[in-house]
Amino acid sequence: MAGNIPAELRYTAEHEWVAVTDDGRVRFGITDHAQDALGDIVYVTLPALGATVTAGEPCGEVESTKSVSDLYAPLSGTVVARNDAVETSPETINSDPYGQGWLVELDADPESVGALLDAVGYEAVISA
Repeated sequence: MAGNIPAELRYTAEHEWVAVTDDGRVRFGITDHAQDALGDIVYVTLPALGATVTAGEPCGEVESTKSVSDLYAPLSGTVVARNDAVETSPETINSDPYGQGWLVELDADPESVGALLDAVGYEAVISA
């Protein structure tokens, strides 16, 4: 595997990772590959609690010392939790993108997560 691509997660071609939490919510963030490509993350904009997001549509931004990138919703749903800590400490995304650097939790159909890329599929996307 190229880089850090946990096998238990699902992925989008836009470099978001997705996990189903123990309570059936869908949690997502940006991948290790994405944070590495962006460089030092200095600012994050997350969707508001209660906002409805649409799969494949921008729902926030991640700004680094190099560029500003859209954050895309991996699935359609309602925002039920935000990791406000990354707005005050955005560097957490660089140091722990799959843990403390998570971004948003959605009330979305957890079954739809299976339609996203698995680790092998995501590795193929970033290796292309």
